[in-house]
Amino acid sequence: QRRTAGAAADEDLPLHGADLEAAVRSAVASTQAIDVHTHLFPGQHGKLLLWGIDELLTYHYLVSEFCMVAPSDVSHSSFFALPKSAQADLVWKHLFLERSPISEAQLGVLTTLQKLGLQAELLRKDLPAIRQWFADQDPLLHTDKVFRLAKLRYVIMTNIPFDATEAACWVKPEAKIDPVKEEFSQSDKVIAQTFCATRFKSALRIDPVLKGDWGTISACLAARGLPETIEGARTFLRAWAKTYACEYLMASTPADFRYGDADEPRQAGWPTATKLIDEVMVPIAEELGLPLALKLGAKRGMNPALDPCGGGDGVCIADVAPLEELCRRCPRVKFLATFLSRVNQHEVCVLAQKFRNLHIYGCWWYCNNPSMIEEITKMRVEMLGTAFTAQHSDSRVLDQLIYKWDHSRRVIADVLVKQYAMLDSRGWPVTKTQVERDVSRLFGGSYEEFMARDVTGGGGAAPPAAPP
Repeated sequence: QRRTAGAAADEDLPLHGADLEAAVRSAVASTQAIDVHTHLFPGQHGKLLLWGIDELLTYHYLVSEFCMVAPSDVSHSSFFALPKSAQADLVWKHLFLERSPISEAQLGVLTTLQKLGLQAELLRKDLPAIRQWFADQDPLLHTDKVFRLAKLRYVIMTNIPFDATEAACWVKPEAKIDPVKEEFSQSDKVIAQTFCATRFKSALRIDPVLKGDWGTISACLAARGLPETIEGARTFLRAWAKTYACEYLMASTPADFRYGDADEPRQAGWPTATKLIDEVMVPIAEELGLPLALKLGAKRGMNPALDPCGGGDGVCIADVAPLEELCRRCPRVKFLATFLSRVNQHEVCVLAQKFRNLHIYGCWWYCNNPSMIEEITKMRVEMLGTAFTAQHSDSRVLDQLIYKWDHSRRVIADVLVKQYAMLDSRGWPVTKTQVERDVSRLFGGSYEEFMARDVTGGGGAAPPAAPP
């Protein structure tokens, strides 16, 4: 008891200098994090779970880098016609053997293999041996190991009811939705889920709503036996929200995303995205208490030749005004947001200060590089304190969790060490317990606090009054 009391007392003593830095680095390295957005699936969903060396090497970051230096006789189409292992062989040869693997995506592969215990194979640059090691692993046990190495509490998946392949992991293709009960009508058509729901949590992705893609929406309504109407769309989302037991609604917005009077229908006779947001998304979000997570700034199809690996998309400077308008007009809906362009980061930090129903999270996609993570995290700490979520991985390959979180933790620790040194220099006492509390917030605690917050009383500014 005396030893326990002594340890507790030590944790409440102010730290200074090297001791304070060590406490910060230890907390960042060891805190169990929440990965608030991924594209991962549990092993029980079969081939949707991507893992292993061939998936790592043929991820779109590396394929895009390979295509920059590929021999002239290797076209995009000929590359994608190859089996995945042959694609991986080419990437390995040209990016790892004939060049030093110094890009962030290349280093990420090396970090992952090193953390998995494959140092000997790395030393020999032995791709066949690495491939065999992965072939010998059990997917479910391997998932346990990856979560342990990445130090994650849970991840949030991206679940798309408009995608027939993904939906088939939850309900049978012929399953219909009862328009009265607003759920799938036949229990034998609903597939029992056996994955660990405390480790893999779901998110309901609704891109067609924010895109104004009534063609996709109406086709899915018809397939599930629902009327092709606004009410049918609301019923569709209610049924899938029940099926997924989702954490939030989410969408990646189109590059030309508009909300309000400037919005126009994608095709004649279709409702606008604004109408779908106001009459489908917002009512469902309010009714079910589901936040909307937005990802803004992707330019889809920049180079369609890379689309087979998901690498054809680029980045654009997003218009922040639609998010501001949503926060203002929908004060009872919570919004999470992340932006792809470096240019947007300062503006959205200011926006997050002004609306209590907005939470900023992660360094997304092309911002998930150490130089960007450092700059963005420092700015957010300076402007938001700990009221944001420092990172999410956006991983599509299970093993990427290892390097994305390892690399991010190193950079975030560097930022926080400097911030706490400034606290110390001002004479403010900082203890180990306080550091651990703050880091826990940055790695998911602030997200959970935001998710639990009641904003139904109105946290945004009221809409401007109509002119007389």
